[in-house]
Amino acid sequence: MDAFYASVEVLDNPALRGLPVIVGGRSARGVVTSASYEARKFGVRSAMPTGQARKLCPQAIFVPGRMDRYVEISRVVRRVFESFSPIVEPLSLDEAFIDLTGTERLLGPPLDAARNLKRRVLEETGLVASVGVAPTKMAAKILSDMSKPDGLLAVAPEKIREFLTPLPVERLWGVGRVTLARMHECGIKTVGDLARRDPAELKILFGTMGPHLHELASGIDARPVIADWQRKSYGEENTFAHDLALDSDEIRPVLIAHGDALARRLRADGVRARTVTLKLKLARPLGGGRYPLITRSFSLDAATNDGPEISRVATDLLSKVGGNDKIRLAGVQVHQLERADSAQLGLFESAPAEDRKRDRLNRALDSVAKKFGDEAVTRGLARAERAAPTRRIK
Repeated sequence: MDAFYASVEVLDNPALRGLPVIVGGRSARGVVTSASYEARKFGVRSAMPTGQARKLCPQAIFVPGRMDRYVEISRVVRRVFESFSPIVEPLSLDEAFIDLTGTERLLGPPLDAARNLKRRVLEETGLVASVGVAPTKMAAKILSDMSKPDGLLAVAPEKIREFLTPLPVERLWGVGRVTLARMHECGIKTVGDLARRDPAELKILFGTMGPHLHELASGIDARPVIADWQRKSYGEENTFAHDLALDSDEIRPVLIAHGDALARRLRADGVRARTVTLKLKLARPLGGGRYPLITRSFSLDAATNDGPEISRVATDLLSKVGGNDKIRLAGVQVHQLERADSAQLGLFESAPAEDRKRDRLNRALDSVAKKFGDEAVTRGLARAERAAPTRRIK
């Protein structure tokens, strides 16, 4: 999907059409979650600090994210995808792989299917998607990126090496900032440069990732589209407007807000989590926009989707973090997921009265939030300028 969050905001508020729209935190240390193509013309990109985005595009219109609305639209898009093939592997709310193998008799050639897919998404949501068609996941992903906005690109199996060879090597999955710098030191600038190197040499230079990247550069990607994808974790985080001491009274309300937000998402998806992780980014620059990270985790005896329980664990973990560093960012993640209906009681046990009361309260709060918004009812003064919740595969 093209500029998904920003496009949804324009869809719901047509007065924003044609304007530079930025979804994300509005504080000096906020982060851009999504930017319309009008804003991108000024150099604004996702994950960019809000302050930098404001300098690049002073006339930008900043709007807060509405995750519930994005999820709602994402489910419609997913249903469209699944009408073309039962083998759909989502990467995030707005991106997925679709295996069209064996659908030719029903859908026609892949290009025809892709054109119809784009049309159906537009009809069902009012939004546009960009599509890449290729024999491998890697190439399809690259093509979909290259075809934005509102494009469609395809490559035939016999042309895949020819297509990949001139591309910058950072187009490949797994080539991050550190790996890219090392590759440039070794004279590897393009995918073709990487494909021409000896896999044994690459293993010495980059470890086990070396031969894997060589295969990708050679157009070999045996990874299948996996339809039974399951989310591994949920997360919420935000960057503070100013650095905070570990014992600051401002951190705990933020952790409470994150815990409640995570719990709502868990309940909406019908899952519970057993492990809670606290994430802190220290206000100690390492250079290149990087900061040290601290994480602390705790596993519960029983999985939960209760906000107060998640928040309690997160604040307990905060109290166990030592040192004198100030905090730039705080986040909460939950892991070890299980279906909410799979919780097993003992042979003679029933749910305690307190648990039943909590479940009724949570259902009521979810109904209020659905009707009036996430912040219609909150605990105490718990507020947080949320970054985009992490829904990608971990």
